[in-house]
Amino acid sequence: MKNLKKYNENKFAKSSDEKNDFKNAEKISDFSLDGIKLELLSKITDIHSIPHGAFNLRENGKTVLRNSTTDIEIIPKKEKSGIDIIIKPNIVGKSIHIPVIITDGGISDLVYNDFYVGDNSDVLIVAGCGIHTDSLKSEHNGTHNFHIGKNCKVKYIEKHFGMGKLDIEKVLNPVTNIEMQENSVFIMETTQIGGVSESVRQTSAKIFNNSKLIIKEKILTTESQRAKTEFNVDCVGENSRVEVISRSVAKNDSYQEFVSFINGKNKCYGRIECDGIILDNAKIKSSPSVFAENINANLSHEAQIGKIASEQLIKLQTLGLNLKEAESLIINGYLQ
Repeated sequence: MKNLKKYNENKFAKSSDEKNDFKNAEKISDFSLDGIKLELLSKITDIHSIPHGAFNLRENGKTVLRNSTTDIEIIPKKEKSGIDIIIKPNIVGKSIHIPVIITDGGISDLVYNDFYVGDNSDVLIVAGCGIHTDSLKSEHNGTHNFHIGKNCKVKYIEKHFGMGKLDIEKVLNPVTNIEMQENSVFIMETTQIGGVSESVRQTSAKIFNNSKLIIKEKILTTESQRAKTEFNVDCVGENSRVEVISRSVAKNDSYQEFVSFINGKNKCYGRIECDGIILDNAKIKSSPSVFAENINANLSHEAQIGKIASEQLIKLQTLGLNLKEAESLIINGYLQ
């Protein structure tokens, strides 16, 4: 955590007054929030206008809007594409929005973001990427590194979504690296809500004493889409805990693969739970695994793949729904 200490000492003293109005934000280039841009943002962040507080909005490989506050500073990297998000110690109830949208064809975006969360902070971070293209393949590849201080609570929400012509590729490959100091909680909710042609999602974490990591994943694939998820978690500290919960639905000719690994290096608790629903000609492969290196490591995993229960469909059809409506209702409830 040397980098975090350096930011605490050198950067926070230089923070500007809080800017909560869009008119005071740093406007990097001409940008208007309407049409497809607004639709993408509402899908991946559930916001319908520029948010208050700290935010960084990236479009087609470039930052177009950025805002820092007295509590949270967003600094562009000098040596490569990306930003540093520095959160002061003892910050409670604040949020940071860092969405990415791609609205053109032929875009290949690569970004590296680092989050430095000061001790005793409790914050919400909302990320995600939405792609729209009707012409050429577009993709976004992003690496997020989280440096979590002591006694922190961080909730991280990341949604991925694609729209436009079905036969045009929309590719998303997120990488998330997490390091948690003692007595911290990190909740990661990641969702692929449709329209993504191909994705490889990689998450790795190191958890130290008395810290807890909760990962909740939801994935929907249709047509010939492909999605792979990889989790690799090291429970390094005593009484560290991790829970990985995955829910997925594969339809048509799509393919999903789930690979997860928990390594118990100390007295710890770890559980992997992955459930999948398969329809049509889709395929799902699930490979959860655990490895104990300590006699007091308590680790378990469970995987289930199956179709929608016929009795559920029949019950809904007796209430007036047709088969397609019944399937849709069950899937939407399952992915909630």
